[in-house]
Amino acid sequence: MIPKKLLILFLFFNVSFVFAQTDTITKKEVATKTDSLSKFDSFNKKAEAFFKVFPVPIYTHTPEAGNIFGLAKFNVLSLSKKDTISKPSKLSEVVSFSSEGKINASVATELVFKENKRVVVAYINYQKQPDYIFGIGNDAKKEDMEEVQLERIKFFATYMFQIKKDFYVGFPINFANYFNIRTEPDSFLITDNVTGVKGGTSVGTGLAAAYDTRENRYNPQQGTFITAYAVVQPKFLGSAYQYTLYQLDMRKYYNPWLNHIIAVQATTSNTTGDTPFYELSMLGSDSQMRGYYKGAYRDNVLVDSQIEYRAPIWNIFGVTGWIGTGRVASSYKDLSLNGWKLNYGTGLRIRVDTEHNTNLRIDYGFGPNGVSGIYFAFAEAF
Repeated sequence: MIPKKLLILFLFFNVSFVFAQTDTITKKEVATKTDSLSKFDSFNKKAEAFFKVFPVPIYTHTPEAGNIFGLAKFNVLSLSKKDTISKPSKLSEVVSFSSEGKINASVATELVFKENKRVVVAYINYQKQPDYIFGIGNDAKKEDMEEVQLERIKFFATYMFQIKKDFYVGFPINFANYFNIRTEPDSFLITDNVTGVKGGTSVGTGLAAAYDTRENRYNPQQGTFITAYAVVQPKFLGSAYQYTLYQLDMRKYYNPWLNHIIAVQATTSNTTGDTPFYELSMLGSDSQMRGYYKGAYRDNVLVDSQIEYRAPIWNIFGVTGWIGTGRVASSYKDLSLNGWKLNYGTGLRIRVDTEHNTNLRIDYGFGPNGVSGIYFAFAEAF
């Protein structure tokens, strides 16, 4: 019951926070005359005011998970009017349901305060879903896909403080509880006695570091962003399984001309120890290897990269195109030039917050052999 109470409190706090922020909209903004604006600009101004207060419908589709419908709320805001130096913070909420029985509810925050000297990145998530697994390893085959029913409550937060301009260190906290795991009697998870088939709790902490020269965290135009995590799940904290997670995320942004952005990202993760199958490194998501169902390919090690071109086309609209590749492996020494998965796609961008230059994104990602996915979200993929 404690995790569910934590989820309710967290949701209540953030929803209250949003409405408190919307009350700060100045009378000047409300009283802005629209008769001097074009009909389109006038409509867009009203739409932006709507996005600041109300959630919007979202839609995602992958062949494995089916159609996913839901509501999403996204706010970029300043925590203090007195602090004119800190970059804007973020608050987002998502609730979704899929045609295959998936339920997902998340609240995520990025809080920046004390003149950029303190940053808190956190999220809490509840999932009830069928999880689709091809197997473990890079050579797993789609025709061997299994459905695993599970429920999860996960909380992850990192408090970071600035030690030098653009450099941060911090301490992550991880709590996850997997329960009600159900598989077919002949599932490889049972016959191979795979770690985690009975579920359990993970509690961990460790170290984090970041280097960030971006001016806009949610629609970067230039700069570099690097984060590194090492999170250990020891027995004395109450973890059912003892393992360590290492993650590295590197991003670089170029603005060669007229706000045409070239964004490059490379990531890797590695789990060591007695890692349950649901905490292994997983290929695919709505931001990396878009089109691949997250977790269909999983193993100890993940390596992936992508390059994306972002171009404005007219007024609030823009387009993107990307190509990427990635693969999983049991260890870094098992990586080879063979077996890399291809990913590419295109997307539409619609600016929904002119003040903070933040977009709504609609992406269509795909790859060989019927890989595809449609994603509807706020802010850039990376």
